[in-house]
Amino acid sequence: MENSIIILVAIVTGILCFICGWFLSRYIGKGKVTKAEQHAEKILSDANKEANNLKREKILEAKEEWHRLKQGLDSESKSRRAELQKLESKNNARELNLDRRNDLLDQKEKELDEQGKKIKHREERVNKLEKDLEKLIDEQNKKLEAISGISNEEAKRILMQNLIEKAKQTAAREVKEIKDRARHAANREAKEIIIQAIQRTAADHSTETTVSVVNLPGDEMKGRIIGREGRNIRSFETSTGVEVIVDDTPEAVVLSGFDPYRREIARVALERLVQDGRIHPARIEEVVEKVKNEMEEKLIEIGEAALFETGISGVHHEMIKLLGKLKYRTSYGQNVLQHAIEVSYLTGLMAASLGLEGDLAKRAGLFHDIGKAIDRYTEGTHTQIGVEIAKKCGEGPVVLNAIASHHEDVEPIHPISILVQAADAVSGSRPGARRETLESYIKRLDKLESLATSFSGVEKAYAIQAGREIRVIVEHDKLDDALCEQLVADIAEKIQNEMEYPGQIKVTVIREYRAVEYAK
Repeated sequence: MENSIIILVAIVTGILCFICGWFLSRYIGKGKVTKAEQHAEKILSDANKEANNLKREKILEAKEEWHRLKQGLDSESKSRRAELQKLESKNNARELNLDRRNDLLDQKEKELDEQGKKIKHREERVNKLEKDLEKLIDEQNKKLEAISGISNEEAKRILMQNLIEKAKQTAAREVKEIKDRARHAANREAKEIIIQAIQRTAADHSTETTVSVVNLPGDEMKGRIIGREGRNIRSFETSTGVEVIVDDTPEAVVLSGFDPYRREIARVALERLVQDGRIHPARIEEVVEKVKNEMEEKLIEIGEAALFETGISGVHHEMIKLLGKLKYRTSYGQNVLQHAIEVSYLTGLMAASLGLEGDLAKRAGLFHDIGKAIDRYTEGTHTQIGVEIAKKCGEGPVVLNAIASHHEDVEPIHPISILVQAADAVSGSRPGARRETLESYIKRLDKLESLATSFSGVEKAYAIQAGREIRVIVEHDKLDDALCEQLVADIAEKIQNEMEYPGQIKVTVIREYRAVEYAK
């Protein structure tokens, strides 16, 4: 029973608790709902306020943006209106200018029309005047023809002839001036080329003599050379063609002869005879003949050495031999082979400076005096003999012409021939290159001075620079400057025609006036 009561109480208690809980939860839920509704209403009112605020802000921003855009559009429209006004003003100005130009063109057209009328009127007047002038000229020409006695055509011919003569004189003067300038320039350039060639081929010179000295081991050898009744010395002189001079010179004899080749054969032969000790006519002839044969071979060696020195090849055997023989030939004491080698160098250098063929120029220079290698008893000049030899040995036309023309016997046909002439003169006229006897030297100077003093108006003449220059002093009251120029040309021409000399001679005419007074 108690348990039922307890259970009933528990059930009633549970029901009461449930009812109380339900009422309590409903009360609490209703409060929450009210609070939620109040909160929602508050949120809604806040949202409305915020929306209103945002709306007002956006409206303000839109109004500001509209105002800003309106200002921009207004300024842009103002600028465009200003530009349009400017364009309108420019167009108005252009229209005004065009109107003015049209007015000016109309005015100019009127002026041109008036000028055209005036020109036409003037042309008519000019044509009329020309016709009147032609009539007047015809009348005057007829009167002039009647007075002068010549026709119009003849007068024209005379006038044309006078004009042609005048033009010729003017042209001649201009041509002379051009030639003078070209000559001065050419002389200056030629001097530079020659000076450079001389400087590059500077060589020592030694003059050749006409005697050779043979040293002896003792004076008793002189008697053996002379032989019994002079038979040895006579046989030696006959075999060699050289004179043997036996004098008081101790332990030496002198060989004298104008042919260096024969003198060299005699020197070598005599030295061998003295060294051998057997000196008699048969031995002399044997040794001399042997030396001659050896000299033939030596000539080839000398010629080949000269060709090697100058760099020339392809030369005929006979030319090589004659080239070697030039070593034993002299011209005014100058060794001809040394002279030929120097001319070869000079010609080659000058040809290279002028753009010509250097090897051919050296060949022509080396062989220009080849005719001097032939015995002097052969008929003809050394240039004629040299041309014949070179032609036989197959040398070309340039070399042949250089040989023939280097002494101006014939006209040069090639620039190399002229260079050979110049190189020959330079080599021969160098100081110390050539010599002459004192007697002939003095005679040449005397002749040079007397030739200069033979002209009228010459007071004194002095040969200086070893006869390579002559200074002529004239009387100032008899000759003026123009006549002095003519005098110097006449003296130079007379020297060229009447004298023979190596190189060139400078002629200087001096005209001087002096006034002297003494203060007392």
